[in-house]
Amino acid sequence: MVGSKKNNRLWVLLFLLPSLLGFSIFIAGPILYSLGISFTDWDLLNPMKFVGISNYQKLIHDPNFWAALKNTVLFIIGYLPSVMAIGLFIALLLNSKMHLKTLFRGIYFLPVVTSWVAVSLVWKWLFNPQYGLINYGLSLIGIHGPNWLTDPHTAMIAIIITSVWKDIGFIMVLYLGGLQSISPSLYEAASIDGANAWHVFWKITLPMLKTTTFFVTIISLINSFQVFDQVNIMTEGGPGNATTVLVQNIYNHAFNYFEMGYAAAISWALFLIIFLVSVIQIWGERRSKQ
Repeated sequence: MVGSKKNNRLWVLLFLLPSLLGFSIFIAGPILYSLGISFTDWDLLNPMKFVGISNYQKLIHDPNFWAALKNTVLFIIGYLPSVMAIGLFIALLLNSKMHLKTLFRGIYFLPVVTSWVAVSLVWKWLFNPQYGLINYGLSLIGIHGPNWLTDPHTAMIAIIITSVWKDIGFIMVLYLGGLQSISPSLYEAASIDGANAWHVFWKITLPMLKTTTFFVTIISLINSFQVFDQVNIMTEGGPGNATTVLVQNIYNHAFNYFEMGYAAAISWALFLIIFLVSVIQIWGERRSKQ
């Protein structure tokens, strides 16, 4: 009996070995290596020079880091409520009795599987102040559209609109799964009691979606802190530093200024921020259940 358990463990280890090797080489190894780099001064050309915690001390007093963190928080404030509210609204529509539901689900989900490069280039053209369709549409109702991507006051708004448009389908699918798990008997009982649609939404639908909403919030928040592709393609962090977010700041220091050690330090600061925010969310969720 003992021998068979040992054999089973060996077989389990054997089957897990390829995945463990891949995780160690391509994920765990680079993560630990980046931690080591964060304590060095390295420009890719000269040998690494150990500098201790100098990079982290520099980070604390770096106004560009705090400006990038501020821009990231501004992006989250605009993005997170919008994508969740619109995604839930569309999920509610597609969960109702309507024709061609499958077709509409596919249409709304299509941007999710589309490359960020393609999406960013299309929206960059749409936001063009002279030839873009957005300003053209605004002109039809007598509004002179702004220079979306070259105006510090509107560049981040354009990034948020693009991000919301692309991610709505993903949020919709998650909420749609949550809606379909709600027992129809609850709605039948509410109908018998004479509850209107607004009361049903607030008293039944929204409370029953609490777990889904928590999952959507934590996943979207983690992704929001790592926003990069659309910023790099549409504005490159400009105009000025109006849209320079944390990951864009990391990219600039690593591949434009060749400050690999400092870029690694910012990366670990970003990891710490995401970790703390996630822990606080999980703690708050557990407290709410008590």
